[in-house]
Amino acid sequence: MRVELDVPKCVASGQCVMAAPDVFDQRDDDGVAILLEERPAEELFDDVREAVAVCPAAAIQLVEG
Repeated sequence: MRVELDVPKCVASGQCVMAAPDVFDQRDDDGVAILLEERPAEELFDDVREAVAVCPAAAIQLVEG
């Protein structure tokens, strides 16, 4: 699974960081999300799916495979 983050769509809510802190972080200056792991380990898949579900801007996409 590959994670894609559409940075311009991000509204800096931090929901992705709370759901998947090993995969996402936030910039200090404006809170916009940062993708730490484009291809997270399998044990993080559920956390990433949760991050996708709770993102208010729909800025996170998963590409299977």
